Amino acid sequence: MIEDFIKSYSNHPKTYDEMFLNGDRYRDHYTNFINNFSKESLENLNKKEELAKKLFMSQGITFTVYDSGEGIEKIFPFDIIPRILTSSEWSFIEKGIKQRLKALNLFLKDVYSNQFILKDKIVPINVIYSCPHFLREMHNVNVLHDIYIHIAGIDLIRDHDGTFYVLEDNLRTPSGVSYMLENREITKRLFPDLIPQCGVRSVTEYPAILYKNLMALSPRAVSNPTIVLLSPGMYNSAYYEHTTLARLMGVELVEGRDLVVKNQKVFMKTTTGLQQVDVIYRRVDDDYLDPLVFNPNSVLGVAGLMGAYRKGNVAIINAVGNGVADDKAVYTYVPDMIRYYLNEEPILKNVPTYQLSNKDELDYVFANINTMVIKKTNGSGGYGMLMGHASSEQETEEYKIEVLKDPRNFIAQPTISLSSAPCFINGKLAPRRIDLRPFALNGPDGISIVPGGLTRVALKEGSLVVNSSQGGGSKDTWVLTS
Repeated sequence: MIEDFIKSYSNHPKTYDEMFLNGDRYRDHYTNFINNFSKESLENLNKKEELAKKLFMSQGITFTVYDSGEGIEKIFPFDIIPRILTSSEWSFIEKGIKQRLKALNLFLKDVYSNQFILKDKIVPINVIYSCPHFLREMHNVNVLHDIYIHIAGIDLIRDHDGTFYVLEDNLRTPSGVSYMLENREITKRLFPDLIPQCGVRSVTEYPAILYKNLMALSPRAVSNPTIVLLSPGMYNSAYYEHTTLARLMGVELVEGRDLVVKNQKVFMKTTTGLQQVDVIYRRVDDDYLDPLVFNPNSVLGVAGLMGAYRKGNVAIINAVGNGVADDKAVYTYVPDMIRYYLNEEPILKNVPTYQLSNKDELDYVFANINTMVIKKTNGSGGYGMLMGHASSEQETEEYKIEVLKDPRNFIAQPTISLSSAPCFINGKLAPRRIDLRPFALNGPDGISIVPGGLTRVALKEGSLVVNSSQGGGSKDTWVLTS
């Protein structure tokens, strides 16, 4: 069975394939999986794929795509072939992410207090002050334990030679962890014997580690602090994740209307009266958190919340103002931050990045636009990008006009040949491009990263865009024991 699959499999040229070395040779760490997988008939695999779809739909594992003003709820496509990482690959990734988060956390504390990194001209002051997510309201706010980044989703890609690069840092309200957890549960249902036989490390501790961290972040010294997950509501694209995490941690899922601020303390409305809230894991963006400070038209946040936060009466997870550290123009300087704050060389590389506010770099990018990807510095979800190699002349010219209106809002990167992995598509194995988003949790006891993450898949043939909003799917991510 598997021999037929392998013979028909065609690697992308000049691309690192996660499973196959070349031709019909596969990587050693896939041997156990292939030996077990090869016992499955094609009919069985088709049934398993169908079962996965039914399980995702019956459990409501969906996301919302906003297109043409309509919110369409879609099942999140799941590929039944896992992406497998060795223990040494994972160890390298883990060290690199921990180093990066330490530096980014120190940067946030610095940029909202003494600004040594700006005074020493490591990061240009105009890059920070022109960032829409640099919030002057956070200046000199005493953040509990000096932890700004409690939860991070760091996007990693692999180039044609197998080198890992950080594509972007998600430090505000990173999403996708519920899909990582559900992918594992679905795999257990489809291949109940495979995970123990292959020696796959567990990811299911994530909600317990997060809950423990949230408990430890309570500003009140009480044995049972009140923790809530603040959601924008059921029309948010990640609402399924909000409900899942609240349920797995056993905390209340609330919306802005369920909370009220009195005497600079936050309370939750309950049937027995007001209950003081100690920790808010918020999935609401900064701009909508407090209508008295930010967007006055917001009905998603809580009036007076920032006053309670400044006073130290409530912890907000992640900290307000983190967006300045994951702005794509600031991303360029993260390796310099690591050298500046930690006196270490970066373990994980950045993708080479061009600042389009720099005239020389802008000219270079425009001259080589067919080999570039241009992104908005504060865009997300794969929207608003120009893929130079796949765009028409008219699209390119129109995009150039947009860039020239405000070059600070754009960066460019060379088109990276993302690594590919085999996917089960229409009864065959076919290569599709992937990335990886591991989730890091930062608490008073340090940084924890569950061994795995969300592997996103560009399911459209030839596509390099893995975002679910652009037709992407996901795989279970296996990290093997040593």
